[in-house]
Amino acid sequence: MKHLFNERICALFRDNWQHTLTYWSVFFSFGLCLAFLGPTILDLRCQTQSTLQEITLVFFSQQFFLFIGSTIGGFFSKTYVCSLSALAVSTFIISVVFAIIPLCNHLLMLAFALAVSGLAMGVIDTISNLQLVKIYQKDSTVFLQALHFFVGLGALVSPLIADPFLSETNCVITNSSISTTSIRHLRNKLAGRHVHNVSDVHLHTDGEVVTNVSYAFWIMALTNLPVPIAILILMYRERVFACGWNPSRRLLDGDMLAMKTWGTTGQLDDSSQQKEDPTSHIDIFSCCLLGNKNGLPLSFFGIHILGGLVLFFSDGIVGSYTGFVYTYAVAPPMNLPHKTAGYLTSVFWAAITLGRLSAIPLSYRCKPFRLLTVSQVGVIVTLLLLLVMSNSTVFLFIGTCCLGLFISSIFPCMLAFTEDILEYKGCATTVLVTSAGMGEMLLQVIVGSVMHNRGSYSFLLSGMIFGCLEFMFFILLYFVQYNYKSFSEVLPSNSPKESLEENGIKTCSGAVLNSWEILEQKASIDPRQ
Repeated sequence: MKHLFNERICALFRDNWQHTLTYWSVFFSFGLCLAFLGPTILDLRCQTQSTLQEITLVFFSQQFFLFIGSTIGGFFSKTYVCSLSALAVSTFIISVVFAIIPLCNHLLMLAFALAVSGLAMGVIDTISNLQLVKIYQKDSTVFLQALHFFVGLGALVSPLIADPFLSETNCVITNSSISTTSIRHLRNKLAGRHVHNVSDVHLHTDGEVVTNVSYAFWIMALTNLPVPIAILILMYRERVFACGWNPSRRLLDGDMLAMKTWGTTGQLDDSSQQKEDPTSHIDIFSCCLLGNKNGLPLSFFGIHILGGLVLFFSDGIVGSYTGFVYTYAVAPPMNLPHKTAGYLTSVFWAAITLGRLSAIPLSYRCKPFRLLTVSQVGVIVTLLLLLVMSNSTVFLFIGTCCLGLFISSIFPCMLAFTEDILEYKGCATTVLVTSAGMGEMLLQVIVGSVMHNRGSYSFLLSGMIFGCLEFMFFILLYFVQYNYKSFSEVLPSNSPKESLEENGIKTCSGAVLNSWEILEQKASIDPRQ
């Protein structure tokens, strides 16, 4: 049984390796763009000669348009040409934005450039997740874990590229000066996208600008450039540019992938090809219309809403913890040295990256629901212990590491779990990605406001409340799925012949997946199988 399961995943990967590696590299671009702004914000302030309060507006600019891009990303995934073209344009835009940031000498120009990059990031986020889910379906958890590992990898590489070019002193030279320690403290405060409590800091805006951060952005532009090239190579390999190409063609006609993957076993023949389901192309808005058309129960919408709320709070915790853990650490009662507290954000992201890497082999053994349950419980227990031992410096680092490890796999597992419940016929990926982006944007603002009014202790208390709400919605989702499954079992339209090919990507038909499941059951009964 174990051998058969690995054989299925390997067979799917062999037929989709170039697409899969391309989507992984695209998410590396996403990670690069996600983490560069915090460490370089002070140098960008010097470059635009703006105040600290003004320059922090670019955080909101990027986050808001990332949310907008996530929302509209589903519209570009209806056909093969649209999805790959959108990814190629988006990744190329990221390289262009990196290249022109050093030329943005005015705040509005910089805000516009980052808004464009945020829009591209949102499109990348939705399409890459959606395509991998549609390719691997029931086995998508493994590949989604790897996909999100590359986000963490990009987020780790970006600050490393920027670090040698950052100014250690005030990069606007005047008669007065600011100490290196103060600059380092302020940089660590902003590295987690912390845009609150900076009104008491005064930095000069008039004077000679001395900064080398331009080289960091140009290096990142060159580092990212192979990604759109890889997408163009994939498009050329699939003959997208050939004469007579049909733009509405899906990634693979009928069950061609299933025939490639399973043909060697003789379990599938040409007669298994089915007609394309006309309702297979669903965006975030037509999902509701489709539900009304097919008379689906409220549980269909409840799964989308509850899954979105789980990721709303999950990504909100990630964003708020990244943004404010440094501020919490340097304030009473922790009172950590600025340099020591500056490592907390790096430890958190390193733990997330390591957690997603370690979740790849775990996904072979465990179903998404089990991984989600362990992760949810682990997040709540860790936040509770952080709250109880709020005076312990050592446990702050241990808890930060544990929180990163537990929360790292929630997003990919929830994506695979929800799509599996809906049998890949809903619009869960677009809804979940959009909800996650909204949570990351809004909960940071809420936590920052509460900390400003109530003190640093409210940081962990807010995280605990968000974690409990997340777990509550996860439990509700668990019960709602049973109601939907009992309804879908009596529908004659939910036969295995559907789910052939959706959203312009190669998928395995329901017939093939059922054949595999039958053989897995036989193998579990007969060890010689």
